[in-house]
Amino acid sequence: MINLRKYGKKPYAAAVLHGGPGAPGGVAPVARELSAVCGILEPMQTSATLEGQLRELRDLLEEHGELPLTLIGHSWGAMLGFIFTAQNPRFVKKLILVGSGLFNEKYVPKLSETRLSRLNEEEKLQARNLREALNTPGLEGKSELLARFGKLMLKADSFDPLPQDSEVIEFQYHVFANVWKEARELRKSGKLLELGKQIHCPTVAIHGDYNPHPAAGITEPLSQVVKNFRFIPLAKCGHYPWMERAARESFFQLLKEELR
Repeated sequence: MINLRKYGKKPYAAAVLHGGPGAPGGVAPVARELSAVCGILEPMQTSATLEGQLRELRDLLEEHGELPLTLIGHSWGAMLGFIFTAQNPRFVKKLILVGSGLFNEKYVPKLSETRLSRLNEEEKLQARNLREALNTPGLEGKSELLARFGKLMLKADSFDPLPQDSEVIEFQYHVFANVWKEARELRKSGKLLELGKQIHCPTVAIHGDYNPHPAAGITEPLSQVVKNFRFIPLAKCGHYPWMERAARESFFQLLKEELR
């Protein structure tokens, strides 16, 4: 699998990180749109370890990026960008977290509760069965099951989505399972949040008001540790702002202003 796509022309002054983990290609629509402002890198995280993902991101940015650059991460990519920026401050001049994952474990039950409440009974049963299958040791075909689970969650995560096909190149269960296990342990221990004290560049969180990830799980923790932090809510917007009928235009306008 390719590990980098480039949009626009040099210099590549920004990079967009996909979510998942294990869903490379998902932020291609964002990278394409932003290339009207500057050159954009879309790194793919291929490693099945957190340290490996951080290392390959560093190598790609160092070789291809105009440093320091603006780092934009979506969902898991926002958390990866947060960790990367803390560890590599000279690489990043601005950090933008789009629909970020949560930085405090206490908000996770609310996320699960909200998602399930937005599904009908048949879909809830499908979600439970898929989750059980994904947690079954030795079961084959888990990447396909993860894709089906992701499609189901897309419905719960979206307010009024525009019709469009997913641009995820391939769902990678082994990457998802291994990296997310490490990341969750980092969050549970409090070490993830502690990293925020090492971030000194401007940090912006853009978050839809319909996103099932509670905004408080981002604003409350980060405002305590990141010195230069701003939060921008988006109305009528779920977890994927570029897919939302009402929020897409304002989302891209915000991002382009942050890049200028």
